[in-house]
Amino acid sequence: MCAINGIVNLDPLKPVDPAVLDRMTDIMSHRGPDGRGTFIDGNAGFGHRRLSIIDLAGGAQPMFNEDESIVTVFNGEIYNYADLTADLISHGHRFRTHSDTETIVHAYEEYGDSCLERFRGMFAIAVWDTKRKKLLLARDRMGIKPLYYYKGQGFLAFASEIKALLEIPGVPCEVDLDALSLYTSLRYVPGPRTMFRNIFKLQPGHLLTLDNTGIAIRKYWDIEFHPPHDNAQELLRKFDGLLTESVRLRLIAEVPLGVFLSGGLDSSSILAVMSELRQSNGIYTFSVGYEEVSGRESASNEFEFARMAADAFGSKHHECRIGPGDVRDILPEIVWHLDEPLADPTCVPLYFLSKAAREDITVVLSGEGADEILGGYSIYRRMLQLEKVYRCGGRLLPRFSPFVRPFVHGERNRAAFDSMGLSLEARYRGVSRAFRTDLKRQLLPWDDERQGGEQLSSLFESCFQAAGDTAALNRMLYVDSRIWLPDDLLLKADKMTMANQLELRVPFLDHRMVEFASRLPGDAKLHGGVGKALLRRLMNDKLPGAILNREKKGFPVPTEHWLRGELRDWVSDALLSSNSAIRNYMNPDVVQKVVNEHQQGRINREQELWTLLVFESWHRTFIGRNLRPEKKTSELVPAGAR
Repeated sequence: MCAINGIVNLDPLKPVDPAVLDRMTDIMSHRGPDGRGTFIDGNAGFGHRRLSIIDLAGGAQPMFNEDESIVTVFNGEIYNYADLTADLISHGHRFRTHSDTETIVHAYEEYGDSCLERFRGMFAIAVWDTKRKKLLLARDRMGIKPLYYYKGQGFLAFASEIKALLEIPGVPCEVDLDALSLYTSLRYVPGPRTMFRNIFKLQPGHLLTLDNTGIAIRKYWDIEFHPPHDNAQELLRKFDGLLTESVRLRLIAEVPLGVFLSGGLDSSSILAVMSELRQSNGIYTFSVGYEEVSGRESASNEFEFARMAADAFGSKHHECRIGPGDVRDILPEIVWHLDEPLADPTCVPLYFLSKAAREDITVVLSGEGADEILGGYSIYRRMLQLEKVYRCGGRLLPRFSPFVRPFVHGERNRAAFDSMGLSLEARYRGVSRAFRTDLKRQLLPWDDERQGGEQLSSLFESCFQAAGDTAALNRMLYVDSRIWLPDDLLLKADKMTMANQLELRVPFLDHRMVEFASRLPGDAKLHGGVGKALLRRLMNDKLPGAILNREKKGFPVPTEHWLRGELRDWVSDALLSSNSAIRNYMNPDVVQKVVNEHQQGRINREQELWTLLVFESWHRTFIGRNLRPEKKTSELVPAGAR
């Protein structure tokens, strides 16, 4: 687990500045405290920071092939590297180390760009072919590891974190207003955009090449849905084998391992399989919760179920607690590690959980991805119910809406009413939402001029189209796997763990597991209104019934009460003061309204408030108080919103 970065000047005679490369490399030292390395070949340069996991003595990067004509830097793990190494040796390649990194250079030498199709793992890879003067950048299939790039006047640069790109003279540190529009709707910025203008994410399952023909980006893998051919028992047997294999591969390490344990189905299943593969009393498990209120456990705590799972498998269990003061104090640091605003409150407990776990382990497994491949979120059930309404006459609702809607009271009730008259493609906008359409129009008075609503619709509808002609549930799973999963769930998982020098591994997102799940019938995912049906069947005789049958809580954080109580003054100071950055982009009257509605208990605005707080903290950290939106857009903002 590491950080990578690099620059390629488009002028082959212009050398890379080693001082710039050093600054890019060292600003990401938190991701790789165990070593650093740089490489310069005239107009191309790579940097690397290392967190040692495999081949502790010999895995330093950059790494070369036999004649040093191919060089790579790499962030992640190639879990099938041993099998690939044996195959490459049979083709005449000579290895100097036992590292999975060396497998990459020889695989590229043997197979070219198509080597990516042979890798089973999580990765962000850069390869420089010195003979062809060619750069290859690639990101793993599901987007577990991040990779950003910037194309400037005369160069292309890439890095594991945006802050490294900002070390390059001339790279702009400016807000992308289209990204801000998307962020206020979703609480995250969907790729390929970032909140920084002209800095982009390489999308999951994509590669970028740069050579004498120019720059090209293409997709090398995608999720495809096919009808199943096996009966229920055979599907269960194959799923059992795949999950066991996926967990086993992720136990490959020369350092201590553990599990993030919430006491939910996903993480408890990982612990169950892990305990079958190694002695459970050697497994560390970690849970996070919140300070007691009036001597009683917070309603958001899941300690009871986590302890139940830990006791069932005899793990070495650890707990940490956080309170509202921790949130206020740590948010600027969290935002710095995230690089761009991500208004998911679970970043906070995940940061503290990672910090606690790093005292005992270097690698941790978790249950991310099970909901997105096996239909675990309750929103899928609700959307399928609305789809039935739509097909049974709801599509006629827009004709009568002008007469009925005025009598529907409440913002959320109106949104629910409107959704009944929309197709799934027009209705579904993923798991995470912040500002709804009507309130967002008031918040961002310039957004209609930039067609922000159309951008959001286009993003999701194009993703629905890419899902193909498959069942409604599969189309929603595809959308969340390609948008929400990499740009919220996996981004926060990577950034919060790496902030604490901890490697996170996600067995449910092994690409063979994802491909298997895409071929499952609908009732193997959502059955009787309950998601992850096949996983529940598999764990039926392995997990305690209380865990197996409990409702999904989704890593809850008591932000609603904190923002109304202990953090009340902090919210007002951050968002309502005259020097708040958000005043330069958002209507302050609407911000005041949102704050008042929440603090007076009229409407729960925790999602909207957290979205504003994170953006404010991000802007202060990266942009600075004195910067303003570009002039053209400022002119679109009414005077009262400046």
